[in-house]
Amino acid sequence: MNAFDSPFVVPVAGCVMILGLGVAGIYSEIRNKELRSQERVAMLQRGVPLADIERMMVQNVENEKRVRDPLRSLAIARRTAMVLLSAGVGLVAFGVMLDLILQVRETLVVCGVGVINLCIGLGFLIDYNMQKRELSRFGMEVDSEASL
Repeated sequence: MNAFDSPFVVPVAGCVMILGLGVAGIYSEIRNKELRSQERVAMLQRGVPLADIERMMVQNVENEKRVRDPLRSLAIARRTAMVLLSAGVGLVAFGVMLDLILQVRETLVVCGVGVINLCIGLGFLIDYNMQKRELSRFGMEVDSEASL
């Protein structure tokens, strides 16, 4: 018996992947902090005053935390909603046609995948409308043609 024929391969692989991504993220953050501290030590060795080093490090942190454009976020939410809704409709139609052609009931699973995309796309569309409403409360009127 092959080890990959086990029904537990996919769940175990998924758990290993999730754990691996978490460990990689933690390692990346630790490495970034290590590089920043090495930069500080190198600047101190070159004779740069501590106040200047701190000011430069604060500027780097501020550059990383840039303010996002709310209209861009709005456009991304709308575009994502449209893509997911379109993919969902296409998958549902494909699943129905496949079921009609093959007459195999198990092919309706494709429709289930399409419904998942439709639901997620609907969530993004609701998020788009909520963001649009919040922007209008702050006096930023958003029309659908301008955010294309």
